Amino acid sequence: MNIFSCFEIAFKNIVTELTADNLLPQNLDTSRVVFELPREEKHGDIATNAAMVMAKQTGTAPRDLAALFAQKLNDVDGVTNIEIAGPGFLNIRVEPSLWTREITNILAAKNSYGKKDIGAGASVNIEFVSANPTGPLHAAHARGAVFGDALAGLMEFCGWNVTREYYINDAGGQVDVLAQSTYLRYCEALGQDIGEIPSGLYPGVYLKEVGDALMARDGDMYLNKPENEWLSEVRAFAIDWIMQGIKSDLQKLGIKMDRFSSERDLVNSGAVQHAIDKLQKSGHLYQGVLQPPKGKEPEGWEPRKQLLFKASTFGDDTDRPLQKSDGSWTYFAADVAYHLDKLERTGGQLINIFGADHGGYVKRMTAAVNALSSMPNMLDIKICQLVNLLDDGKPVKMSKRAGTFVTVEDVVRSVGEDVIRFIMLTRRNDQTLDFDLAKVTEQSRDNPIFYVQYAHARACSVIRQFEKDMPSSELVNLDLLTDPAELALVKILVSWPKLVASAASAHEPHRIAFYLLDLASAFHSLWNAGRENPSLRFIINRDEEITAARLQLVKATSFIICTGLNVLSIEALNEM
Repeated sequence: MNIFSCFEIAFKNIVTELTADNLLPQNLDTSRVVFELPREEKHGDIATNAAMVMAKQTGTAPRDLAALFAQKLNDVDGVTNIEIAGPGFLNIRVEPSLWTREITNILAAKNSYGKKDIGAGASVNIEFVSANPTGPLHAAHARGAVFGDALAGLMEFCGWNVTREYYINDAGGQVDVLAQSTYLRYCEALGQDIGEIPSGLYPGVYLKEVGDALMARDGDMYLNKPENEWLSEVRAFAIDWIMQGIKSDLQKLGIKMDRFSSERDLVNSGAVQHAIDKLQKSGHLYQGVLQPPKGKEPEGWEPRKQLLFKASTFGDDTDRPLQKSDGSWTYFAADVAYHLDKLERTGGQLINIFGADHGGYVKRMTAAVNALSSMPNMLDIKICQLVNLLDDGKPVKMSKRAGTFVTVEDVVRSVGEDVIRFIMLTRRNDQTLDFDLAKVTEQSRDNPIFYVQYAHARACSVIRQFEKDMPSSELVNLDLLTDPAELALVKILVSWPKLVASAASAHEPHRIAFYLLDLASAFHSLWNAGRENPSLRFIINRDEEITAARLQLVKATSFIICTGLNVLSIEALNEM
């Protein structure tokens, strides 16, 4: 139990006492109260919003409530001072020993420090990438792939039972275009002059490989045959070939999916009708007429009745059609069926990682899942914004193989898997990311992944030199760690369990990358302080006690950096 947990427990006891003394009303909700590191060091060691978030339900002015809480918190072991700031925030100062004693717990737990069971084994399905099987993965796909896999690792670390899933969109018109494009390359492989690729077909050179492979397997059996005789077979072959390449690209990023689900198989199984029946039985469907958006009436548009889902009842902007005029299902209907399939398979929360071009799908899919599950918040959709791929500040030219974009394979070959995984998490998923191939391979503090891995390598170097003479942590006087630079590092280390739990609950793996950068910065700062002030060096030859304490601090730092990188499936380098 770390310092933040201790204060949270102490605060709940204080609320109980004040309630028993009739100074607070009964049944107060303390779930929004947090104890955390303040944003600025001058605001003390620990900050809490307790008075601010509880003022309304207690009917007390925030500063008056803060004064009441401060009086009780002053009696908590180790508290040296409490200040009421602004409208009612509490800034708490504590004895340094409250921080440094946690180093012993870090060293005992090693790479399990901060591991939580807040998920309690609950199932969560994370669907990510799900790129159309019409070509290799490109750089923008890499961002969603890394985000999804990092989130999966984070939630597993915190006790969830995670399924990593890829949805293969193999039932739409785009895979017919893929088959037609492949057939053209197949004819080329058989010696025909195909000329310029017609507009509307996929021009990528990668399809030459597919056409060659099809010719090698089936010879000329489809040559000069009508489309209806080869379309389904060529389509299946091309999808399988492309998916094998996608799986290979994911492996290059260190990603292994637990499940690949086929839209075509889903539709053919009758799952769409099953989903429609469920919505109909629940009263969420009706026959109605949708009006076109104002000012956007298509030429020749006529109002007609359609089978509609009451999406607006669940927060969407409009109701959504499930059936086309020819009686076939809409794309949305298939997506509804897929999400019902996931709900019935997993019985837990669903998380979708979508690309920037799918923002318009958030409300309608959230509405559908709410209706299907009869529960709010069963689906969380994260949008990954675009990636600007640069090389020393200049846009990278398209891949010769892909024809229209830069492939994941190209980027992995250029910079490596670990670099991609970390850099893709150095911005929030909803912010555009600049990925500069030259910058991310620099060995400087301006390169985030180098900065973090170098901190771990530095720590390991110190440990290798002196570990054989290092006493056990129980025999070390950690109270000797009193310098502000040392305590700044310790505070960040101790905040790891709270940080990792909040990141998992919020579905925000980028917080781990941000945390590791802060931790690396604090460690490098302490290292540099020792160069300027010899009394702050890790190794003081004539002072074995302070040396032993600082070596424990270095070792704790190496464990936390390694743990954080492992959560993101990135290697913690011991030497650089």
